[in-house]
Order: sequence, then C-alpha cells, then structure tokens
Amino acid sequence: MHASGSPIRRDDDVPAYGGLQGIFMTTSTSERSFADLGVPSALVARLRALDIQAPFPIQQLTLRDAVDGRDLCGKAPTGSGKTLAFSLPVAMRVGRGAAGRPRALLLVPTRELAAQVRDVLAPLLEEMGRNLVTVYGGTSVNRDRQRLGRRVDVLVATPGRLEDLLQQRALHLGDVDLVVLDEADRMADMGFLPVVRRLLDQTRGDRQTLLFSATLDGDVDVLIRRYQRNPARHEFDTPAERRGDVRHLFWPAERPERRSLTAQIVRRTGATIVFTRTKHGADRLAKQLAKDGITTAAIHGNRSQNQRESALTRFADGTVQALVATDVAARGIHVDDVAAVVHYDQPATDKDYVHRSGRTGRAGADGLVVSLVGAEERGDVQKLQRDLELPVGLHDVEWSLLSADTLPSPRPGATTEARPRQRSRGGQRSGGGQRSGDGQRSGGGHRSGGPRTGESGRSGASHASGSQRTGDGQRADGSQRTGGGQRTGGGQRAGGDSRSSQGQPRRRARRR
Repeated sequence: MHASGSPIRRDDDVPAYGGLQGIFMTTSTSERSFADLGVPSALVARLRALDIQAPFPIQQLTLRDAVDGRDLCGKAPTGSGKTLAFSLPVAMRVGRGAAGRPRALLLVPTRELAAQVRDVLAPLLEEMGRNLVTVYGGTSVNRDRQRLGRRVDVLVATPGRLEDLLQQRALHLGDVDLVVLDEADRMADMGFLPVVRRLLDQTRGDRQTLLFSATLDGDVDVLIRRYQRNPARHEFDTPAERRGDVRHLFWPAERPERRSLTAQIVRRTGATIVFTRTKHGADRLAKQLAKDGITTAAIHGNRSQNQRESALTRFADGTVQALVATDVAARGIHVDDVAAVVHYDQPATDKDYVHRSGRTGRAGADGLVVSLVGAEERGDVQKLQRDLELPVGLHDVEWSLLSADTLPSPRPGATTEARPRQRSRGGQRSGGGQRSGDGQRSGGGHRSGGPRTGESGRSGASHASGSQRTGDGQRADGSQRTGGGQRTGGGQRAGGDSRSSQGQPRRRARRR
C-alpha cells in the first residue's frame, strides 16, 4: 500500500514486504544486514557475489520504508551509497512493463549518473527477471527508439532526452507507478525542474516516489510537497571521525600564470581534476598541459558518451594524470583517490564550488582544493568564502602548502615568491601578485572536512541557481547530439586523451 492508502499496482509475481514502519525522520543507524531490511535471499547472494557484504548507513535508514512502498526523501552526501539504496527497492518492487510502457522511471541529471545507475541496477534486475533501458543525450535517438519498441520494465533517463522521446511518441509514462529522483538538487540547479514536473505529471497518480538529494529545501521542497504523500524523511551525514581532511587553498594567479601553476600542482600531488568554465577552455587547457608533459583528458558536454566514459576510465586506472572538466561533469565524476581539485576558473555559485570540490576527499580520504584567483575575481571569492564559512583571503603561493597538514590563515594580500615566472604572449615576464586593497582581516584556520553546502542556496557570484545554463552553454544532460570519433588537433585523441608513456597508480571508480 502507498502511504496514502492507495495501492501500488504490481504483477502478482512481485512480492510485497512487510508493513509501514511509521518512521518520519531518522538520523542514526544500528547494524543491520540486508536480510534484516527485507532484501530477499536471491538479491543478498547477488550482492555478495559483487563483494557488497553489508549495507551502508543511508541504505540501513531508507531500505525498509522504500521496500514497504512508502514515499521517501533521503538526504545524504555524494558517495554515501544512495544508488544502491534506491536500486534495491526498484529491483524488488517493479512490475513487468510492455513495449514503450515502463513501470519504473529513474530520473538523473547527467549522462554519467545514468551510466552509474545502470551499472548498479542491471545485475539486480537480472536476478529478479526484470530489464532496463537507459536513455540520455550524446547517444543515438534512433537506437533509443528501437530499444523502447521492446518490453521495458525500468527506464533510467535524463530529463532532456526523455522529453524529446515523449514528443516523438516513442514511449508512454501512464503505467509508471514507481519513480526515483536522484540528485534532485542538482536537477534544480541545472534548470530541469519544469521538465521534471511535466514528466511526473504523466505518471500514475498513485505512484511511489523516492527522492534523494544533498538538500531538501528550496526547489526540492516544492517537488516533495507536490509529488509525495506523507514521505518518510531520512538524513545521514558522514560522521566527523570518518571524513577526510580536505584543505582549501586560495592562490592569487592571473590567467597567464595559471597553466604553469596547474602543471606544477599535478606533478606534486598526483591525480587531479581541473575545472574550467567553458568547453573550449577545457580543450585548450588539456592540450597545453599535454605539451607540459602532463597526461590529460577533457570531459564536457560536447564529448560523446563514449569519449566521456573513455576519459573517466583512463583517469580511474591511472593512465591520465589530469582530468580537465566543466561543471556539467562535476556530479558525474565518481572516482576515489583523487588527490586534488583545481578551480582553474572560479565556479559560478557556492553550490558549484561544493560539487566540484567534493570530487576529492571521498570515502574518508584526505583531499586538497586549490583555487586560482585573479584580481577581478577576489570580491566574488571573498563572498563565496563567507557563504561557505571558509576563512576569507588568499594564501601565499608556497609549494610546501600542497602537502602541509594544516594551513595558515589566508590574508587579504598574498605574496607570489614561489610562483614560477613565465613569459606572457607579449614577451613580458608575468608573476608577482598584487596586493588586494580591501584591507579585510582574515581569521581562524581552515575547517577540516571542507565547507558546508550552504543550503540557503545563496550564490557565490551573481548567478541564479534555478534555470541557469550550464558552463558548457548547452543542455545540461547532454541531450544535444554531438559528433564523436574525430581526431582533435594538437595530437590528442578524440576522447581528449594526450599520448604519453607515463603511468600512475590505479584509482578506483565507484560503482555504488
């Protein structure tokens, strides 16, 4: 039964488990096994075969309510195991669909997340005799139409591509009685909420809706109030003792200096993700770093899905030292053991800063975040620092800070003695930062574990976080078709990977 008392339609051969627990909010867990949480023995065995022995805390909190058919809101940080938390209930509860008429719909903001969900969910559905189809931008629309012409039990989709297919009458959502919204806050940030509402309005009124997000306020709360009925709310935050220590450096750096600084950071720290604001900027920087002897790959909205997956694979296995990415890819990069994140270009909002920076310091590991700040950006950066409760100011450019256990407090004026000097295009030497004239005091050391996510949604710059375009300047889920397979200039492969014989230790791509 749904929490409102309305039945959830399912085939007779799909079992129901238990009754409603009546829990509204939970923030702590006790040790329970998957079997204790209602997962059938066949799925428990499959999980063990996948080397998944025990549920993560967010799974312990949410599984029983989700399995019982109740609407649910789950708040948890990235990397906490949310994908498996909703994949198990979907595998257990979804009914049998028909050609072009799925029974469960899972909406995610990016192609990378869609692929991640597919990889986690597919073996579970196979165990239960169910199937899935995944549709997202950057792939063939005709191929999507062909796959939807056959039986579909579960559909994993990005909003833009799904709406395109609905407009082409390639499928119908009238039979969907189980919906999952993953990374709902990110969909709101990327301007997808109007599309999401149109899609949900086409599903059954008595559906079960599972919503997972890093925040549950603002635009996400609108979805909760409109599309969920008396939802169980579960919140989980990683305990302080299990968090990695993420250090945040803010270095003064004008644009001609950033390339050499970035190359040195990569050489000294190891696996690094470098964020730029534009697709062209990502491609250009990847080529420049390759000339400096850094193995690179670029990932952004103009890359085909195969190119993006190839770049992530090469970065995860250590073939690539630096992954140069735009904001559209920030939430889709799930790789452990990332040593550093570099903000080559400053993010548009404080939320973007948090999402970018969250690629390091995952799974309890330590991490480093370095922001390269130009003179014209200092005002925006100071606002971001205040919004995220980081000490205000800039650090001196000293290489020893990259490996320091603790950081000195930043200050309004920072020296640049350690910065490599290089010639600008006009032949003049660059280097030597200028002192900020704001005269503002900084205070206190850095917080361990990184900044708070600023749930008020205030921006660190003058950008609204609702329907803004992504830094790539295209639909954020990549629903625009791209041309793949070509070789790019500068000696790079089409996936943005530059050839180099240097190898790096293998890193682990997250699959949960």
